Amino acid sequence: MGRRLAFDQAKGRLWVICERCRRWNLSPLEERWEAIEECERQFRDASQRFSTENIGLARLPEGLELVRIGRPQRREFAAWRYGKQFLKRRIITLVKIGARIGLAVGMMFTGVYAFGVVVEQQDRVVARVKSKDGRKLFVTLKDARKVQLVRAPERTDGWMLSVPYRPNERSWGIIGTLGKGKRQIEELDGPSAIRAAGLILPRVNSFGGSNSQVRDAVRLIEEARSPEHFFGVAAARPGDKRRDVRNIFPVEASRVSQMDATVRLALEMAAHEETERRAFEGELAQLEDAWREAEEIAAIADRLLIPESVENWIRRQKKKLAGREA
Repeated sequence: MGRRLAFDQAKGRLWVICERCRRWNLSPLEERWEAIEECERQFRDASQRFSTENIGLARLPEGLELVRIGRPQRREFAAWRYGKQFLKRRIITLVKIGARIGLAVGMMFTGVYAFGVVVEQQDRVVARVKSKDGRKLFVTLKDARKVQLVRAPERTDGWMLSVPYRPNERSWGIIGTLGKGKRQIEELDGPSAIRAAGLILPRVNSFGGSNSQVRDAVRLIEEARSPEHFFGVAAARPGDKRRDVRNIFPVEASRVSQMDATVRLALEMAAHEETERRAFEGELAQLEDAWREAEEIAAIADRLLIPESVENWIRRQKKKLAGREA
């Protein structure tokens, strides 16, 4: 996936950073520990490296880059993790817009009707989200801009994500995959809403953000005390309206695409961090299951060395204890 690895030896985390999208992908637990130790050794031996108090970067001779995480402050860590990703996203979006404008102008001069190309882009599937019952929801670019974050006290986390989607998709060659069918609405909350937000928000935040916006977004998450809680803070009451500077008419306060850019970036960062936290907790649960299984096997192995007479004595003692307790 890439030639850059990030690792945190203290927490036992290892990420592979994708060269194309700059996303940090948490590696499976069983592949992590030896790799982290090797990364630490390679980092110490690297001749080309530089470090701040909390984060270090080393470049190995074969071209592999190592990002060493110490005990970073959230703001410094976020600047490293999201800054380049958002900047690259902005550059790519501007290039795409320029190319489309050039294509449209060329079509107009040649007499080709270009409006259909723009419409098809709006109907392109940009995210595939799963509902609570496991159904696939196909979210187009047009639908992604209508996603709403609403307060819902009756829900588990006090908020919900209202996701417009299409029930089907169809491939159209070079145009891509288009959503088909009548638009429907799915209301998600809890982990399913967090996962959906992590997939949809990068499409809404197509222009990325500057380093100052990243720092402001991190500050918003810190003030909310946790990434998950920030969704409840940012959620609007159903039906609330506000005046948008880009539009003279009132717009839905809960529509994510109409929120301030810094808030949208904070929501995307919070979704990624919360998803990763939940995954890490899941790994701990798997560790506990593995420990219990290993404990059972160890107990069986230990009993193989105990004579049958001792086993019988232990059973009698257990019965006596059970009788006394009764």
